Amino acid sequence: MPTLQSALDYAVQRLISASESPLLDAEILLCLTLDIDRSYLRAWPEKNLSPEQNSHFVALLQKRLSGVPIAYITGRREFWSRDFEVNRDVLIPRPDTELLIELALQRIPERQSYRLIDLGTGSGIIAITLAAERPNSEVIATDCSTGALTLARRNAHKHNVRNIQFVQSDWFEAISESVQFNLVVCNPPYIADNDPHLTEGDVRFEPLSALIADNHGLSDIERIAADARRHLPTQGHLLIEHGYNQQNQVQAIFSQLDYHNIVTYRDLSGQPRVTYGQWRP
Repeated sequence: MPTLQSALDYAVQRLISASESPLLDAEILLCLTLDIDRSYLRAWPEKNLSPEQNSHFVALLQKRLSGVPIAYITGRREFWSRDFEVNRDVLIPRPDTELLIELALQRIPERQSYRLIDLGTGSGIIAITLAAERPNSEVIATDCSTGALTLARRNAHKHNVRNIQFVQSDWFEAISESVQFNLVVCNPPYIADNDPHLTEGDVRFEPLSALIADNHGLSDIERIAADARRHLPTQGHLLIEHGYNQQNQVQAIFSQLDYHNIVTYRDLSGQPRVTYGQWRP
């Protein structure tokens, strides 16, 4: 039977053409197989795998070679230093979305009551992170997917976040028009249905309903920005994540809907990623 080191070497060679991080992927799969952490691999490289362990490892490796994202294989992904459960009902959390968290936290007071809504919450990473970081706030998280909401509730329970309510809703549809929010945040679908990126990488396995929008990827952004006006008080805040090439279109949408102080912020890669607007009727 192979040792830990020889199993890793074999997996890395197989993954070189299938992954941008073959060694990391191999280590994660082997740790999942053995229920160990990565430090164990470095401390005991000469340990042997049992036949059952080796078979399990090879099966996981085949999944990764077929393109299945590591997050869906392990069922987890870290976001904002917290571990979140993920599955194929939701998008895989990405570092770019941490910009949305940073911008939201700048606007949410630490010691005052504050009401905000996260539209299309998915696994709940945005709503749960904001609720945990600002425990005096009241957070509503919506999604039209039953599977996504079930997962988001589990993640909220895992992180013992209680100042959050989950609502099944198509954006604002199930939210009473009388309910006001100081802040609306959203990472909506923003990819056009003919975008070539849909046939590449992790997105091939992610739910299309969370990726694709009509009108060149802008239809959901238009609807959210328009409907948010009924739920924002004067000086209320809107933050929407979008594609790297949609800055001008999103700013135009906000401007046409009479938002003010419109600014687009860049992500860790320097790409325009989140646009902000303030509601002043």
